[in-house]
Amino acid sequence: MTNQNKAYIFALIAVLFWSTMSSAFKLTLRYIDFDHMLLWSSAFGAFFLFIIYMAKHKKVYVGDFKKGIASSALMGFFNPFLYYLLLFKAYDLLEAQVAGTLNYIWPIVLVLMSVIFLKQQIGLQSFVAILISFAGIVIISTQGSFTDMGNSSLTGISLAVISSVFWAGYWILNLKDKREETGKISLNLLFGFLYVLIYLLMNNEHILFPSGYALLGCVYIGLFEMSITFVIWLLALKKSENTAKVSNLIYVSPFIALVFIRLTVNEKIHIYTIAGLIFIVGGIIIQQLSRSVSNDS
Repeated sequence: MTNQNKAYIFALIAVLFWSTMSSAFKLTLRYIDFDHMLLWSSAFGAFFLFIIYMAKHKKVYVGDFKKGIASSALMGFFNPFLYYLLLFKAYDLLEAQVAGTLNYIWPIVLVLMSVIFLKQQIGLQSFVAILISFAGIVIISTQGSFTDMGNSSLTGISLAVISSVFWAGYWILNLKDKREETGKISLNLLFGFLYVLIYLLMNNEHILFPSGYALLGCVYIGLFEMSITFVIWLLALKKSENTAKVSNLIYVSPFIALVFIRLTVNEKIHIYTIAGLIFIVGGIIIQQLSRSVSNDS
């Protein structure tokens, strides 16, 4: 088997796991509060990634961790703390299909943040792409009524959209951080766990170790959303002849996610969700093509 075929297999495995996350979030929220779900998911994610780090390096490079404390303290505040705190609350308020689909707008938000903070310029094609994705957000948020939010929570929609801002900010920080990935993200998750713990204590929350389905859900999210799937995705990128060959597979994920939502959460998938998703993903693809053309010229 060629390395490229292995890359496709790893990428498809990662996409499949990520496609189950909307269902996993919604199902787990039936048994545990959104902030407690984040607390334990980030703890399990940090633990699993640290095990992977130890298996890879056989020892802890304390110097690398010490040098990265300040960066991880900042990055962990963006993700997992702020990003997932808002996103999980959005899932608590919205249907899984709505929250999950809105979560895919972050590449467009990243472009807008690059214009604002990095002073990058965008062409007409990129501007059109942003408008197309924004139209998708409107379609999903209103479920086609265009005069109100339909059955959706305005607060939930706002939180889902705002969470993408924190993810985009985290992405920009991550690009500038050249540390080894598994150790870096494990430390980020550890800081995120501490931030959530402080948040819960400040709100006088009674913290208990989860059990039953809540425990299974938090372990699953920590393992397949926050840790091992990321490692699998990195393997796919490393083995691929061209990262674009596997990176584009990520656009299949939200459509597969709708199938899982229908089968596991038992939500009826609305035609406006599918239409809005097509607009959002279409806008992102146009934006990616625009960037590829500008890089080649």
